[in-house]
Amino acid sequence: MITFSATTVLVLALIAAVIFAIGIWAYSTANRLDRLHVRSDQSWAALDAALARRAVVARSVGVAMAGPMSDPALTEQAALLTALADRAERVSRADRETVENQLSAALSGIDIAKLRPQQVAELADAEARVLIARRFHNDAVRDTLALRTRRPVRILHLGGTAPLPTYFEITERATPAASTGLVVDTTRTSARVVLLDEQERVLLMRGNDPQTPDISFWFTVGGGVEPGESLRAAAVREVFEETGHIADPATLRGPIWRRVAVFPFNGELIRAEELFFALRVRGYEPHAGSMTAWERRSISGNKWCTPADIVALDQLGETVYPYHLEELLAEAVEVASGGPDPEVRSIR
Repeated sequence: MITFSATTVLVLALIAAVIFAIGIWAYSTANRLDRLHVRSDQSWAALDAALARRAVVARSVGVAMAGPMSDPALTEQAALLTALADRAERVSRADRETVENQLSAALSGIDIAKLRPQQVAELADAEARVLIARRFHNDAVRDTLALRTRRPVRILHLGGTAPLPTYFEITERATPAASTGLVVDTTRTSARVVLLDEQERVLLMRGNDPQTPDISFWFTVGGGVEPGESLRAAAVREVFEETGHIADPATLRGPIWRRVAVFPFNGELIRAEELFFALRVRGYEPHAGSMTAWERRSISGNKWCTPADIVALDQLGETVYPYHLEELLAEAVEVASGGPDPEVRSIR
């Protein structure tokens, strides 16, 4: 019969504990790597979509520039822009950076005075989305590589056979493409509120650009954050200013969504980073609490809307912001009803 001394048993127990600890660490690290790989793949898909949208916008700008009355130099510039947009959509991943940088250079040479304001806004919005998506992707790649390249991870092959993700580099300018006049890294932060009643209807405000009063659109309650003001305080203030309701900051859920929008308004091109809260209230008749002068000029009404109402407004040609709100509403309802706060995600 084999017997072990107390020392031997202790040593074996320590060895088993070390092996168990290594196994737990390896298992958790492998799971974390899987999540990081998924994040890298998703961030690349988002960047790819943003680049594809920019190519579409660039092509439409090129077509608009190449009109029958265009001078030869403008026609040549339009042809180059269209060709580069076509190449960007078809090029392989290995050559994508080169072509996308060429497209960026071509876009930077455009004289926006020759474009319609809506095209300027679409181009600025497309470039802003590429900028944000690229940064998210490179952040995901950085985090993945930081873990994948650690010596214990490489020795134990915890990364499996998944290829190493790669950075995607596009030249960033101090000012955006097409000389829009916006500073890319400067945004107006806005707090917006998906205000819901007992019937799960959302309160939408009806408004218009003061320079185009005949074109109406609808949007959620909210507005810009003032200097020194917190996002939550701004949301509460905007709810009161636009609807007369005094909200408890603690009842706001979120932020749940993030939207970056570039749009012309009152003769200016505005870029806003919008963060959305969800708030459940008892139904009431909204009335202006203390609107600013420009809000009184640009807000013409309000309506409690179901998803079907939102679809109907879109069909009437009165755009609702954010896009596809009728599909997003269920998520806001769940959060406002006490569901867990989701991670902030980007919407359009």
